[in-house]
Amino acid sequence: MVHHATDNPPGAAVTSAVPSSFVCLPGAEGSPVILHVPHSAREIPVEVREGIVLGDTALERESDHIVDAHTARIAERAAEGAGVRPWRFVNLLSRLVVDPERFPDEREEMRAVGMGAVYTRTTHREVLREDSVDPGPLVERYFRPYARAMTEAVGERLEETGRAVVIDVHSYPSAALPYELHGGGARPAVCLGTDPFHTPPELLAAARDAFAGFEVGLDSPFSGTYVPLRYYGVDARVTALMIEVRRDVYMAEPGGAPGPGLDGVAAALAVLVDAVSR
Repeated sequence: MVHHATDNPPGAAVTSAVPSSFVCLPGAEGSPVILHVPHSAREIPVEVREGIVLGDTALERESDHIVDAHTARIAERAAEGAGVRPWRFVNLLSRLVVDPERFPDEREEMRAVGMGAVYTRTTHREVLREDSVDPGPLVERYFRPYARAMTEAVGERLEETGRAVVIDVHSYPSAALPYELHGGGARPAVCLGTDPFHTPPELLAAARDAFAGFEVGLDSPFSGTYVPLRYYGVDARVTALMIEVRRDVYMAEPGGAPGPGLDGVAAALAVLVDAVSR
C-alpha cells in the first residue's frame, strides 16, 4: 500500500521527531481553531508494514474501509474558504500504524475488538497483527510524539487567543462494519460527536447551523471528540467537536474518488470555523 503523504504540503511545519509523520499547518495568529485530521492518510512505513500479516491486496482493501479518505482535502478547502484561516493538524500516516485518537491503555473501549492505539484486528475482525506483538515501540515512536505536538498546538492557541477549539474531521461508511461497537444506531449524513465537558451548547448549535443543509445527528454511530489529555476534563477553555461525514455524501465507497458533495461539506465546515472564530 503506497500513498505518498510523506511529501509535505506547501507551508507545512514538520513538528515531529519522526520525519513526516504529521504536520501542523499554520492559520491566522488570532484563530483559536484547530482542524484535526487524524485518519486521512494511507502511508505505512516499511518497518511497520513488516509487522502486519495481511497480504498487499488485503491491506489495500482494509485501508479502503478504515481510512477517512479525502478528509485532509475537506479540511484544506474549509481553511481556504474561511474568513479567518484555521490551523490544521494532519496525520500523514495511516491509523494502521497507530491511532492517535485512542487511549494508549485500558481506558480504551476499542481494545475489546483489537483496535486500541495499535490495532491487532481489522474492520472485519480478522488478524492484522499477531497478539504477541509488543505495541510499546510503535506507541513510543509515533503515538507519543503526535500527542505531545497536538498538546503544544492547543497550548499555543490558548496562549495566543485565550481559548482553543478543536474540530475533528472524520468520515464513516454508510453501512456498519463488523468492528463498530455501536453500529446499530442512526447513520446520518453528518454525525456530531460531543463530549459532556468540552462541547458547550453554543459550539453544538453553531455546528447544527453550519450543516443545516445536511441530515445531522448526534453521537451516533460515533461519539466523543479529541482533547489532549493535559486539558481533558480540566480546562474548559479547550472546546471540541467531532464532525463525522457519511462517506456516500462526498465520495465513492469504499476508498474511491471524491465526488461533488465534497465541496458542500467543505463549505459548511468553513462556515462553522468562522462562527466559532468570532
